[in-house]
Amino acid sequence: MAGQTDMIVKRILEGIDLGELNPGDPIEEKTLIDAYGVSRTPLREAILRLEAMGLVDRQPRKGAVLFKPTLEEFLAILEVHAKLEGQAAGLAARRHGPKDIAELERIVSDCERHAADEGDSDPDRYYQLNLRFHEAVALAAGNPFLLDMIKTNARKLLAYYRARYRYAGAISASAGDHRALLELIRARKAPDAEAFMTEHVQFDQVTAMDLLAALD
Repeated sequence: MAGQTDMIVKRILEGIDLGELNPGDPIEEKTLIDAYGVSRTPLREAILRLEAMGLVDRQPRKGAVLFKPTLEEFLAILEVHAKLEGQAAGLAARRHGPKDIAELERIVSDCERHAADEGDSDPDRYYQLNLRFHEAVALAAGNPFLLDMIKTNARKLLAYYRARYRYAGAISASAGDHRALLELIRARKAPDAEAFMTEHVQFDQVTAMDLLAALD
């Protein structure tokens, strides 16, 4: 039973990461039971676990839906998320090893290649590169608890970050930021890396409002 619950949680998290599930989408029990071949009990346990993570809401007469933030919630989560990402970059600058830098170099090169060859097209594919970059930075920080916190917070905002890459020039700007962050981490400039990453993941309120409206 626990194994089925873990599998369902993993599948739903993957759906969020890949953009197959978006804020406000209903969690249809019958659909998931049919899709995963599980019984109602592990599915409900999985939903409870996701609710405890803040990724699922229960709404009157609507049942369980994926968390969809208000503007105030969006900005509050973003404030915390930016600090966590910044802390990861600072720690990565202090603690990275050769394998960390090699992995970051591979990902940043892929980001730059996408920006050069594809321009603003295929933003969803670029966003998967973006996720790889941020995960690699967090892994280089050497703190698995920080990595888990970043992933949980990020999943509340992933759909909005993904939408951001539909804006003209956003992919090129992101790839440039990734290169600058890599060089700060490589040079072990921890305070600068932390400050740059914090700024990199922030949105101003107007942009936040635009992104929330885009997904309504």
